Amino acid sequence: MPEQLTQELTELRDRIEIFVEADMRPLEAQLDAGTLDEAAVRERVIERSRDLGFFGMTQPREVGGTEAGPLALAVARETLAAGNLRITRAVFGPGPGILARSEGLLRERYMEPLIRGEVRNAFAFTEPSDGTARTSARRDGDDFIVNGRKSFVSGGSAADFYSVLVNVEEGDGPGGPAMLIVDRDAPGLTRDEDFVSLDGGTHCAMTFDDMRVPQTHVIGEVGQGMPRAMGNIGRERLQIAAQASGTAMWVVEHTREHISKPHRSGTSLGEREQVRAVFGQMMLETYAIRSILYRTARLADDDVDVMNEGAIAKVFAAEAAGRVVDAAIQLGGGDALIEGHPLERLYRVTRSWRLAGGSSDVLRFNIARGLLEFEAGRV
Repeated sequence: MPEQLTQELTELRDRIEIFVEADMRPLEAQLDAGTLDEAAVRERVIERSRDLGFFGMTQPREVGGTEAGPLALAVARETLAAGNLRITRAVFGPGPGILARSEGLLRERYMEPLIRGEVRNAFAFTEPSDGTARTSARRDGDDFIVNGRKSFVSGGSAADFYSVLVNVEEGDGPGGPAMLIVDRDAPGLTRDEDFVSLDGGTHCAMTFDDMRVPQTHVIGEVGQGMPRAMGNIGRERLQIAAQASGTAMWVVEHTREHISKPHRSGTSLGEREQVRAVFGQMMLETYAIRSILYRTARLADDDVDVMNEGAIAKVFAAEAAGRVVDAAIQLGGGDALIEGHPLERLYRVTRSWRLAGGSSDVLRFNIARGLLEFEAGRV
């Protein structure tokens, strides 16, 4: 649990708390008041985050980052989420993601500009649920010819290039899953539609119609695509768990303040047994989220394969945080349903976490499979 953090991690948590209150909250207030626009606020957050040494925590040392470990990132992300600010997305610099350890053209043309924040990348993984339009590639000389469809590319509408999971057909070389880097304006790529999800994210669907991609754009080797994809998703799951933990912490404190105030009945809501029972359950869920998060992050920090534990942490944290927010809305009453209320926004955000990084239902199946078939995990 957090009480067992090293002095270094405790100081990191404290410095981020000061950053949230002294720098970020006033900036968000200016954004809300219209005295600063979103671009200006983002620029100031990034500049201050660089000054304080937070920006590079998600970036490799070989490209100038500080490359924090899983536990330090869990502490940082939980603390930021506990501040409940929208502008925290600008605190950390873009990580290399699937492009980590890439070399040559991929490093110079894609990874390094990505790290510097000059371009954006999106991960094209999800395909139509009916099994149609599977994304496949066949060799043609020095190129791949790609056909298929991706139905939900997170952040894809604003991306400059995409990391696309394809299945390479056997032929002149080995087959199997592979990750390809594809430019936004590649001939044969069509963005079918851009859309906004209920949490405010902007995404897209895309179709590949005889799209030609150089074989030099393979990340790693053909056959390594799925492990690379799952490694990227594994990091995302721990990130979601940390954000869910901090969110639940904020909601518990927000609710404590609400039920402690005088009520129109003459007494505070917190004096009622039923309210206390609901609030107690919120505290219970939050404690469990944090316990699971920190145990999993510590294992990951020790280079333990946490594929199963990370899935468990993500599923439980996302669902429990959703229940905490739902209970807070019930205690908060009708005002909490109004657009713009912090609980209304968090209700949408926590609901989206149940699908991000793998849906809860699918992950439950994978968790059982991991133990029964591969003896993975330390549950």
